[in-house]
Amino acid sequence: MSREKKQSFMGGVTIMAISTIFVKICGALYKIPLNNILGEKGVTHFMSAYNIYAVLLTLSTTGLPLALSKLISEAHSTNRRTQIRRCFYTAMALFVILGIAGSAVMFFFAEELAAMMNNSLAYWPIKALSISVVCVSIMCAYRGFAQGRQNMVPTAVSQFIEAFFKMVVGLPLAWYFIHLGKSLEIGAAGAILGVSAGSVLAMLYMIFNYRKNRGPILWGTDVPQSYGTIVKRLLGLGIPITIGQASMSILNLLDQAIILGQLQDVLGLTEDAAAGLCGQYTFSSTLFNLPAAFLPAVTVSLIPAISVAVVRQNHGEVNRIVSTSFRLIAALAIPAGVGLSVLAGPILLMLYPSKQQTAVAATYHLHMLGIASIFVCIMLLTNSIMQAHGKVKLPIYTMILGGVVKVAINYMLVGNPDINIKGAPIGTLACYGLVALVNLAIVHRLLEEKPNYFFIFSKPVIASAAMGAAAWASHGLLSGVIGGSYMKNSLCTLCAVGIAVVVYLILVIALRMITKADLKMIPHGDKLAKLLHVR
Repeated sequence: MSREKKQSFMGGVTIMAISTIFVKICGALYKIPLNNILGEKGVTHFMSAYNIYAVLLTLSTTGLPLALSKLISEAHSTNRRTQIRRCFYTAMALFVILGIAGSAVMFFFAEELAAMMNNSLAYWPIKALSISVVCVSIMCAYRGFAQGRQNMVPTAVSQFIEAFFKMVVGLPLAWYFIHLGKSLEIGAAGAILGVSAGSVLAMLYMIFNYRKNRGPILWGTDVPQSYGTIVKRLLGLGIPITIGQASMSILNLLDQAIILGQLQDVLGLTEDAAAGLCGQYTFSSTLFNLPAAFLPAVTVSLIPAISVAVVRQNHGEVNRIVSTSFRLIAALAIPAGVGLSVLAGPILLMLYPSKQQTAVAATYHLHMLGIASIFVCIMLLTNSIMQAHGKVKLPIYTMILGGVVKVAINYMLVGNPDINIKGAPIGTLACYGLVALVNLAIVHRLLEEKPNYFFIFSKPVIASAAMGAAAWASHGLLSGVIGGSYMKNSLCTLCAVGIAVVVYLILVIALRMITKADLKMIPHGDKLAKLLHVR
C-alpha cells in the first residue's frame, strides 16, 4: 500500500469513526426522550414496526452495497470507467426493485404484518415507515459507489443526516400527537415519520452529491462485463453477508413476536397489557445496544489489517492483530457491560424521569442485558475475524444456533406465569453468551498461532469487577449523603459513573492492559496513548 493510499484509507477510517459516534449520539438523543414520551406501550408499537423495517432493509441493502463497493473498487483501481458505470447502473436497478418490493410489503400488508407481530396497534407505525425502505435502498447504491472509490465522506454525511432529522422531526411529532390527545400508536407513527424524513433527505443528498461529483468518472473506452455477470458477482458477494446480518434482525423480530404472543395466548393478557410488559424489556434494550454500537469505530481499521495478513500468510502478524483487537474490545466492552449492570437502576431512573415505574421494572432486565452486551461485542468481533479468513458462513451458523436457544428459552419462560417477561433477558443472555463462546472456539481453531484468552480477558475482568464495586459503593454512599430529589439522585449517578471511569483508567495503566502498539491500530491512537501515558 502506497503512502498516499494508506493516508486515504486512514482518513476514511477516521471519517467513519467520527460519523459513527455522532450518529450514535443522535440515536441516543432520539430514543431516550422518545421512551419518555411514548412510555412502555407506545415504544412496543414503535419497535414492532421498526423490527419489521430492519429485516426488510437488511435483506435489501446490507450485503449489496459492500459487494458493489468491491466491484467499483476493482474497476477504479484499473481505471475501467465503463465497467464502473455498468456496475453502478446494474446495482441501482437491483436496489430499486428490492426497495420498491420492501416498501410495498410494508404499505399494503401493514395489517397482516401487525397481526404477525401479535400487535394490531402497530398498523399505523408500519405504514408510516414503509417509504423508508425504497429511499434507503436507493441511497445505499450511491454509498456503494462512493465507498468503492474510497470516498467515505458522502456515506458519513448521509448517515448523520438520517440520524439528525430522525431526531428533530420524529420527537416533535411524537410529542405533538400525544399532546393533542392522540393514541399511543399514532404517537409512535409520528416518531416513525422522523425516520422516514431522515431517509428521504439523506437519499436526496446522496443523489445531489453524485450528480455534482461524477464528472468524467463514468466515461471510458474499456469493454465492461455483461449485465448477467455483474448481477451474479453482486449476488455472490452480497448474499452471504446479507444472510449473516439479517439473522440478528430476524432474531429481534421473532423475539418480540414470541414475547407478545406468549403473554397474550398463554398468560391471557390483553394486547394492551402485553405491550406494557414488553415495553419494560424494550426500555432496557436501548442501553443494551450502546456498547456494540460503538464497536465499528474500533474494528473498522482492524479487520482490513487481518485480511491483508491472511492473504500474505503472515501468521505472526495475524496473531498480533487478533490479540490486539481482542484486548481493545475487552478493555472497552467488559467495563461498559459491568457498569450498565451494576448501575442499572440509577441510570434508568436518571434517563426516564417521566416513566419512573417503568424504569424500576426495567432494572431487572438491564442487570442481565448489561452482561449480555459484553458477549454481543465479542460475537461481532469474532464474526469479523472469521469473515476476514473467508469463513463467511460460520457466523450465520453460530447465530442460528444462538437464535434457536433464545427462541426456545423465551417460549418456555415468558409463557410461565411466575416468570413472564423476566424470561426475555435470560434468553438474550443465553443466546449471545453461547454464540460468543462458540465463536471464540472457532477463532482459536482457525489461527495458526493460538490466542491466549486467559491472558487477554483476565485483566479486563479483574479491573471491571473493581470498577463495578467502586461504582456500587460510591453510589450507595453518595445517595445516603445527598440523595433525595431527581436532580440529586442524578448527580449521585453521574458522580458514581465518573468515579468508576477514573478507577478503571488507573487500573488499565497499572495492570498494563493496553500497550502503545495496540492503540496505534485505531485512528489517532498515538494521541490517545500520550493522553493516557501508555507506553
